[in-house]
Amino acid sequence: MQNIAMNADTVSLDRTDIAILAQLQRDGRVTNADLAERVNLSASACLRRTQRLEQNGVIGGYGAWLDPARVGLGLQAFVRVQLAQHDAAAIARFGQAVQSWDEVVACHALTGEMDYLLHIVVEDLDHFSRLLLDRLLGDAGVADVNSSFVLRTVKPARGLPLPKK
Repeated sequence: MQNIAMNADTVSLDRTDIAILAQLQRDGRVTNADLAERVNLSASACLRRTQRLEQNGVIGGYGAWLDPARVGLGLQAFVRVQLAQHDAAAIARFGQAVQSWDEVVACHALTGEMDYLLHIVVEDLDHFSRLLLDRLLGDAGVADVNSSFVLRTVKPARGLPLPKK
């Protein structure tokens, strides 16, 4: 069996681990018995492997994929953010602020001209405006923002590209 490991933080995964992860990304509600059958393991061996993947942090949790429009969140935007200050305190203050805003579903630190990229999901333009003006520009230490609104989603995020088996 070939083990796949990429760096010091990466957990060593064999083909069976990758098969388990691929199945769980497709259907996180699959029963252990069905999962075991899909990856050609006994139920007990499959459960042990899945628990090991959870304990090692490879599987960070389970959840449901929601349709934003069906839960009243009709506007998505990607907002590039440049901080006014770049000292440790300013970076920590911004990080804490972003963590407290439910509308920010993802935040990535960037290279280049802008410091962060936020994926924001809100009800409508008024909701976005309140978030931007009152919170993001209001007291998060932000010097500049550049927003792009999602017209339609061509391919939603549905899982990671796993190494080939």
